[in-house]
Amino acid sequence: MSDDPSPDPRISRVFDLQKEHARKLRTESPANRIQRLKALKKWIEKNEYLIQKAIYRDFKKPALEVDMSDIYPVLTELKDALHNLKKWMRSTPVDSSVAYFSTTSHIRYEPRGVCLIIAPWNFPFNLTIGPLVSAIAAGNTIMIKPSEMTPNTSEVIDKMVGEIFKEEEVAVFTGDVEVSKELLKLPFDHIFFTGSPAVGKAIMKAAAEHLTSVTLELGGKSPTVVDANVNIGDAAKKIAWGKFMNNGQTCVAPDYVLIHKSVKKSFIEALRDQTEKMFNGKGNDFVQSEDYARIVNERHYKRIQELVQDAVKKGASVAFGNETRAEDNFISPTVLTDVSPDTEIMEEEIFGPVLPVVEYENFDDVIDIINRKPKPLALYYFGRSKKRRKKLISSTSSGGVCINDCVLHFGHPNLPFGGVNNSGIGKSHGKYGFLAFSNEKAVLKQRVGFTTTKMVYPPYTKRVRSILHLLKRYF
Repeated sequence: MSDDPSPDPRISRVFDLQKEHARKLRTESPANRIQRLKALKKWIEKNEYLIQKAIYRDFKKPALEVDMSDIYPVLTELKDALHNLKKWMRSTPVDSSVAYFSTTSHIRYEPRGVCLIIAPWNFPFNLTIGPLVSAIAAGNTIMIKPSEMTPNTSEVIDKMVGEIFKEEEVAVFTGDVEVSKELLKLPFDHIFFTGSPAVGKAIMKAAAEHLTSVTLELGGKSPTVVDANVNIGDAAKKIAWGKFMNNGQTCVAPDYVLIHKSVKKSFIEALRDQTEKMFNGKGNDFVQSEDYARIVNERHYKRIQELVQDAVKKGASVAFGNETRAEDNFISPTVLTDVSPDTEIMEEEIFGPVLPVVEYENFDDVIDIINRKPKPLALYYFGRSKKRRKKLISSTSSGGVCINDCVLHFGHPNLPFGGVNNSGIGKSHGKYGFLAFSNEKAVLKQRVGFTTTKMVYPPYTKRVRSILHLLKRYF
């Protein structure tokens, strides 16, 4: 523990309380965990309006979009955990080989202990409470640091946790980056972080001081490949939704499109049409739309503007969009064409409503472009070619893949979600989230008396040598 003054004097005290309480939770029944999960589910269902209002105040996100992308995924996680928790907690028997003939073995799932969840701002409720569901299901105590960039949502999360849990079970610590730094000085048993690769590296360094395990849900440039034999209207509608929902501030949003030159023009026209229909349905302008969120703050608004300006300066064209309004951090859905590979927008994760479209002729070039960049969190393919689809998936590496859709895999309760290398470490959601917050303890039971292993104890006689030879050759 650090002797430095803490930004929140509760931090060290609550950590010690949770450390003590975590020992008691190791032997609790599934019923106790289920009770906590049910209490969480009941509070969310009762206070949906509070969550919607808070997220709207943070970046004008429409209430129905909050339902779809923040509340519904958390309720899905809760229902899945409540339905499967007893099965997840059961020990898993393990088969024994001939060499271990006299033993029985199983894997026991025990809580990691005191866990830290550091959450992002883009889906401030979902990406805070989703991991919390997994941590509770696995039997841990949890300290939560929500994002300071969405203070209204953080206030609701603090209120919710305070009304449901004792602080030795779950506690929230709001504040700026100094609070995160203070928390990271502590020897947690596991850290779950969602955010950028740059901050993920800092989290990993801090965790290394205590050899703390980590789950890092990061991001990166998720490519979208649009093949020549694609259904243009279907692809345009799905990509417009996946890209411009939440104002593009989604870690698995299509970051850039690689499109066959034969369908580029018709795709951009369809994309413009579908974007208007979804996010400007009343036909006024996107500023007046009730279905279109805003950039979270001025800093990110300026960052995205600078990316567009750099791309245009280096030869890119604005196919449509790029209308801005500084007073409420508004950027309209924007598509760029003729984007040079040396632009900042093709190097950095955009995390905003700007979509570069890059044409190709040879499918091998697509694979080369993707493989030259760090491994992405998601990869999307739109087209009918089974051969090219299989080639793309087998020749590239990514956290997840969607075929003829995008973003949907995030919410699937039976799929692991996470990145690879630069886009993340570890998996989450459903059983995979339960495992992320659990220690898979190997348990072996040996019989008393004669055992197979005693046959190869010293002294190393000719008989022992013969037995080992048989084991190596046949078993």
